[in-house]
Amino acid sequence: MDLGIKGRRAIVCASSRGLGRGCAIALAEAGVDLVLNGRDPVALSATAEDIRAVYGVQVTEVAGDVSLPEVQRTLLSACPDPDILVNNNGGPPPRDFRKLDRQAMLDGVTQNMVTPIELIQGVIDGMAERGFGRIVNITSLSVYVSIPGLDLSSGARAGLTSFLAGVGRTFAARNVTINNLLPGKLATDRIRTTTKFGAEKAGMSVEDYAAKQAKEIPAGRLGTTEEFGAACAFLCSAHAGYITGQNLRIDGGLYPSAF
Repeated sequence: MDLGIKGRRAIVCASSRGLGRGCAIALAEAGVDLVLNGRDPVALSATAEDIRAVYGVQVTEVAGDVSLPEVQRTLLSACPDPDILVNNNGGPPPRDFRKLDRQAMLDGVTQNMVTPIELIQGVIDGMAERGFGRIVNITSLSVYVSIPGLDLSSGARAGLTSFLAGVGRTFAARNVTINNLLPGKLATDRIRTTTKFGAEKAGMSVEDYAAKQAKEIPAGRLGTTEEFGAACAFLCSAHAGYITGQNLRIDGGLYPSAF
């Protein structure tokens, strides 16, 4: 399927590995030129080289923590008129909420709520003026389903979801959409961290706990970054202009709801 976005420009945050990398690869496959970002310059460079070699699109690398204002400025300088913005950022590590001090809570909210809002502020008016914009925020299934230990991450991402619900609808008539992708249990470094945390609390081995998790998913397995990236690319496509303000769960059926 031709997504109709060949030659478009995208900023993909936290895209050197994991879900962000999956999104970047899917957009590159559709012919989109990329500005990639990641905290680890070695991993970032490797991802950029892989994408250039396979897909032949233009790839610019911006290393650093996307939560820092100077890194955001560098991203927007590298791509001042993006057609696509994929917001992604690492979340706070699993932790008992009683061990969160004020600074930890402020940092978590900055990472997973304030940062994406700041980047949207920087790009959305230009998208509206040009008559095309696709913004996808990678949040979490924990927005819907509580995950002990990820309370800070869940709260910040839920705040982002509510904040943008009205914003997205004010730009829909200009062909600018804002949607959220909610990953469930996908094969990433993040799930390995939360699996270790859950196994320790349950008094189980990591292997047994991981097997138990997989059995709880109707699909019977963890999802892949490729599957996740394909969903992101469609939401960024020319065909998705009538989809906005939505939360798409990529979870193998884990969330047990008909609506």
